[in-house]
Amino acid sequence: MKILLDTSVLVAAMVEAHPAHERALPWLQKIKAKTDVGFVAAHSIAELYAILSILPVQPRISSVSANQLIQQNVLDICSIVSLSVQDYARIIKHLSESNIVGGVTYDAVILYTAFKFEIDRIVTLNKNDFFRIYPDIADKIVLP
Repeated sequence: MKILLDTSVLVAAMVEAHPAHERALPWLQKIKAKTDVGFVAAHSIAELYAILSILPVQPRISSVSANQLIQQNVLDICSIVSLSVQDYARIIKHLSESNIVGGVTYDAVILYTAFKFEIDRIVTLNKNDFFRIYPDIADKIVLP
């Protein structure tokens, strides 16, 4: 099965102190075990680094450790997929026509990536936002 992991799930899977760690980790483990094929939107790599490097956990995750976590848990095991300029234009058009604004724009990028690459399951902790953006693919969106 082709699974796209949202940034929220990646953070939870990689950080033991995260409240959703025990729910998110099995999804990452399935990809590591090659039970499923993992995909990550290219946008999520930068977002993941930004979050990990400022996350209020003790001990803090250093910039070097954040990079290592991303390398081992994303870059080494997942296919990184990116969008074209035209894809971004389509996303913005869809959001504007649906009157969707703000930070969910970044969720829309991840969802559109899943649509474009024919992903079977999109795993996120932001299920309600994802449903709102592209309700026609709601059956592919799951909570860990």
